[in-house]
Amino acid sequence: MNIDYTERLKPATDDFMTIHLADQGEGPSLRHCTHDYQVSCGNCRLASICLPLALEQDDIQQLDNIIQRSKPLQKNQHLYREGDEFQSVFAVRSGTLKAYKTTDDGREQVTGFYFPGEILGMDGISSNTHASSAKSLETAAVCEIPFTSLEKLSALMPSLQRHFFQLMSREITEDQQLITLLSKNSADERVASLMLSISTRNARRKLSATQFRLPMSRVDIGNYLGLTVETVSRVFSRMQKMDVLKVDNKEIEILDLEDLRGMANLGS
Repeated sequence: MNIDYTERLKPATDDFMTIHLADQGEGPSLRHCTHDYQVSCGNCRLASICLPLALEQDDIQQLDNIIQRSKPLQKNQHLYREGDEFQSVFAVRSGTLKAYKTTDDGREQVTGFYFPGEILGMDGISSNTHASSAKSLETAAVCEIPFTSLEKLSALMPSLQRHFFQLMSREITEDQQLITLLSKNSADERVASLMLSISTRNARRKLSATQFRLPMSRVDIGNYLGLTVETVSRVFSRMQKMDVLKVDNKEIEILDLEDLRGMANLGS
């Protein structure tokens, strides 16, 4: 059974499989990872996020066998660039990456942030070339899953195929939500929505939903949300005065989750 995946607009979501490290663009060779080399899909702490719950141990081993390993990405290093040939999808194991497109006048437009357990690179499925670039915001480890191998394996594992379709569906939904956010919502609603998104993604990884460090700069936040850096800073200051957030440079503490939801206009 062949899999026909639909075109993607942009990356940005949660889950998939994990484990190894990939380093593309800076060197074509793949080497076995000497960092955290004992981790596999079967014992990875992110498995509950990334893997379909219905996969049996033998299936997990087959999936583990197709994943390629290499060294970690360093800060500001590219995983892939816009226009690169599409060969693999990637799951973030540690660290954070951002996806961005380059505008006609050479400016960078951030289209998404990726946290551990989240998958990126699906923007290349339709045209066989990546429609955006992906760059690490800090030292990051990723799992590289060659798409041809994943396609063949998915045909043998209906639960894996269904899981991948669910990921793509979730990305389409989040694309639509981002379009709505940028077209209609105020600056306060945009920033509050991003803070809630990060909170939810942290909770999914069993980390604190109310205390976290922002891996991205104010410039990247403003770029992603369609706001100036000055506006982002003013919104953070306003939220701090309202005792909704405690902000210390990149350190964030959510003091009132319900008020933050209210500012995001999401309800409880």
